[in-house]
Amino acid sequence: MNAAATDAGREATALSLDALRRMSFEELEELYRAGRRPASVSDLDGEGEGAMLAVRRVGEPFASLLRAFGKSSLFPWRGKTFRSRGADRGEGINRVDLGFTRARWFPFATRFDASFLDGRPAFVLDYSGPGNPPLIRQIVDELREVAPGLYLGPAALKVGGRPRPVLFFAVSLR
Repeated sequence: MNAAATDAGREATALSLDALRRMSFEELEELYRAGRRPASVSDLDGEGEGAMLAVRRVGEPFASLLRAFGKSSLFPWRGKTFRSRGADRGEGINRVDLGFTRARWFPFATRFDASFLDGRPAFVLDYSGPGNPPLIRQIVDELREVAPGLYLGPAALKVGGRPRPVLFFAVSLR
């Protein structure tokens, strides 16, 4: 193995939710574009710890406040639970902790498809099912693996039928 490949392997292994939280929207987008689609839908089976990372076009100091809120214990989103339903499809739900109650909200279907960011293969989370409120049905998330068990992706809102990236999030299944 050459030195560059060894360095890249060390960097990927060193990635964590905390490391991702320190990155800018642009850095996260670059890392996402370099990530790879999971080999199988079942690679994500289980309860992943989640992190809201960076919001698009939000300047300082608001970006710092959002970042701090996203990693505080007050931030209600805890992650996503995934379950494969065959070789190329699955489902999932978001886990939320409101302090007085824990809930599972906003179910989604999963599949492999072309990314709305770069057209390359991605693991897509589709909230368009009838069980979700109208605004939530307009959300599309994607994930790619950026380190073993660590998945990064953009969350987008469909505007005029096209997904517009709003923020980056990550899910760790380590």
